[in-house]
Amino acid sequence: MRLVFMGTSDFAVATLGALLGVGHEIACVYSQPPRPAGRGLAERPSPVHALAASKGIEIRTPASLKSPEERQRFAALKADAAVVVAYGLLLPKPVLAAPRLGCFNVHASLLPRWRGAAPIQRAIMAGDAETGVSIMRMDEGLDTGAVCAVARVPIHPALTAGELRDELVVMGARLMVETLGRPRIDCLPQTAEGITYANKIDKAETKIDFARPAAEVRNHINGLSPFPGAWFMFDGHRIKALKAMTVTAAGSPGTVLDEHFTIACGTGAVRVLRAQREGKAPLPATEFLRGFALAPGTVIG
Repeated sequence: MRLVFMGTSDFAVATLGALLGVGHEIACVYSQPPRPAGRGLAERPSPVHALAASKGIEIRTPASLKSPEERQRFAALKADAAVVVAYGLLLPKPVLAAPRLGCFNVHASLLPRWRGAAPIQRAIMAGDAETGVSIMRMDEGLDTGAVCAVARVPIHPALTAGELRDELVVMGARLMVETLGRPRIDCLPQTAEGITYANKIDKAETKIDFARPAAEVRNHINGLSPFPGAWFMFDGHRIKALKAMTVTAAGSPGTVLDEHFTIACGTGAVRVLRAQREGKAPLPATEFLRGFALAPGTVIG
């Protein structure tokens, strides 16, 4: 096929690479404009932009697709389809309608569950038993388009959002290639039941509340790891808990129960497996505790 690829973050890189690997023609890549980054705040192209440049593909970085001129430029590419992965701009109706087969999106959830900005984090935070990726033919709504393909993956209790994301990156790339390789791409409308929205993570919800049940605290920690990270305060230090498991133990919520970073919750307890002090590197719990002792009986939070 002759494709337009629209993506920005590193989540999208694997899909672009997979499409190139099976021989699709990428007529053009759309990505977010370069942003200031690093110590010198020099403008840095997005990961998708960088890959496209290395392959000699035309790159466009419009701040918006709303102008008639941008819409005409897009339509002039005469694409069979557009593939959209973590792009970051809304596609107006004329853009959605321009490719012969439509615009196809990789969404990191089992639609209609977790439409929106943070589906991976929200699935873990909610304690979902499984999630996956959906290939959707896009319409004007927020992740409301017809679903063309789905792949599922279980969410194990110790899985973090970062680890799950890595699985879904590969799964999404493979599923998009499979979908576009079909002789006919049939898509089914989403059901009206089971719709949930994955709102963007707000900093105000990242603080750990040890008064909650242990499973909820674990899901909160793992769902926000590695970024932005769930945290608690101790002795003036802001500490991120980046991976946790539940254990059978009890105590007053927020109390350190042993030398293994076990902290009592409203019911049960969690054991922190990875942590990070503000301004320091993330460390396994055993290494973290060598440099920052949390004695049993200490109350945190």
